[in-house]
Amino acid sequence: MSISSNDFKNGMALHLPQEGLVTVVEFQHVKPGKGGAFVRTKLKKVAGGAVVERTFRADEKVPLAKIDKREMQYLYREGSALVFMDNDTYDQVHVETSALGSAVDFLKEGDSAVLHVYQDEIVAAELPAAVELTITATEPGVQGDRVSGARKPATVETGLVVQVPLFVENGEKIKVDTRSGEYLARA
Repeated sequence: MSISSNDFKNGMALHLPQEGLVTVVEFQHVKPGKGGAFVRTKLKKVAGGAVVERTFRADEKVPLAKIDKREMQYLYREGSALVFMDNDTYDQVHVETSALGSAVDFLKEGDSAVLHVYQDEIVAAELPAAVELTITATEPGVQGDRVSGARKPATVETGLVVQVPLFVENGEKIKVDTRSGEYLARA
């Protein structure tokens, strides 16, 4: 199915020959005084998240991608794949970690994620803005070392290393931003 470049909307998914699967981040219709109109766009690649700029002629036909979003629960890891259960059909799906990108660093057993499915293949995972994770290893803060804004590395239960304030101890639950991987607060 194709769509006209005049009908672009933010968040729309397209399947372009050179870039592959992309979503429209922003677009602008331009009508110069001389020559034909065109549409200037910023597109985000679904695989990897790189942002590319591309210009289309006005009314150019572009292949539209139908992405199905399904809420699934992460059950367990099996080799290099994660096993998810569809919350509606209870079917179990094996997803390679490469298809999920950085989402793997924030998922723990029992968590839910919205998986994006395109042509029966999982292409991305959508997580909440912040998740709670337990610290498994960090060095104790030194008494008297109270430098404002000082940070130390801490490993959380998923294996991700996060920079945390000096007062955070082993076994504590912290909130981590899933977009940047940064410490937000104690949970």
